[in-house]
Amino acid sequence: MSAVKSGSTRWALRRGPALLRGGGAVRRRGSLWAPPWQLLAVVALLASGCGGTFRIHERPIPFSDWRQQATRAYIAEHYGRQVDSITIEPRIIVLHWTASDSLEESLSRFEPEGLPARRADLGGTGKAGAGQVNVSAHFLVDRDGKIFRLMPETWMARHVIGLNLSAIGIENVGGEGGVDNLTRRQIKANIRLVRDLKARFPSIGYLIAHSEYRQLEGHPLWLELDPGYRTEKIDPGERVMKKVRRAVADLGLEGVEDVPTEGPIVGRSEGDSRETPSDGI
Repeated sequence: MSAVKSGSTRWALRRGPALLRGGGAVRRRGSLWAPPWQLLAVVALLASGCGGTFRIHERPIPFSDWRQQATRAYIAEHYGRQVDSITIEPRIIVLHWTASDSLEESLSRFEPEGLPARRADLGGTGKAGAGQVNVSAHFLVDRDGKIFRLMPETWMARHVIGLNLSAIGIENVGGEGGVDNLTRRQIKANIRLVRDLKARFPSIGYLIAHSEYRQLEGHPLWLELDPGYRTEKIDPGERVMKKVRRAVADLGLEGVEDVPTEGPIVGRSEGDSRETPSDGI
C-alpha cells in the first residue's frame, strides 16, 4: 500500500517545479515556472499525501474454523444458500458506529466467536451452535482516525441484516448513548478508506449508512429470508454520511435513493421491527 508523508508533500510544494529541470522549467520574473504537466504531477502528489500517511493497522479478531463454519450456517439459515466458503464479492460499503467511545470496549464486542447471550435480539443464547456466530466487521476506526483491519475484506462479516454477503463493514468507535460524536479524524479516515476500497474492489457500487439498510429490501442484493428479523439503527448519523458522500462523490457510488428494487418490498411493517441496543450492529 502506497503512502506519501506530509513532509514529502511540503518538499514538493517548494521544489516541485524543479524536479525535472530537463523538462523545460525556467525562471520567469524572478520565480521558478514549470510547464502545466509538471504542475499537475505536483497536484497529484499533494492529493495523495493529504492528511499524512495512510495506513491500515492489522488487528485481527479470532476467526477459527468454528467461526467460519458458524458463518456458513448463518448463510444457510438466513439466505438459503449452501456454501463451501465464506468468501464474498464486495458490492456495498456500510458505515457504522459502535455505540461505545472506547476502542477496547468496541473490540471486545467483536472478539468472541459466538453471539453473547446479551444479544438476544439477534438470537444470542451464549452457547456455541449453528447460527450463533457473533457480530463482526472488516474495519474499525478509532477516535484519532487510526484504521484497524479486523478480518479479510473478502470474508463475510455479520454486521448488516440482509446484505452481509456483499457488504464491507466499517465500524467507528463512538456514538455512545446515541450521540453523534464521530471526530474529524474519523471522518477523514473513512473517506480515505472508502477510496482505498473502491480502488482495490471495483465491484463496489454502493455506499450506505447502517441506518439505511432497510431501504434496500427488495434489491437483488437483499437476501434475508426472515421477514421478522429487523433491527432499528441510527448510525453513523446524517452529518457523517453527508461529509463522506460529498468527499467521495467523484467515485460514483450510489446511495439508497439511487437503488432500484425488483419485486415486492417485504418486511417493511413496524410490527416486524425489533428494537435493539444501539451497539452498531
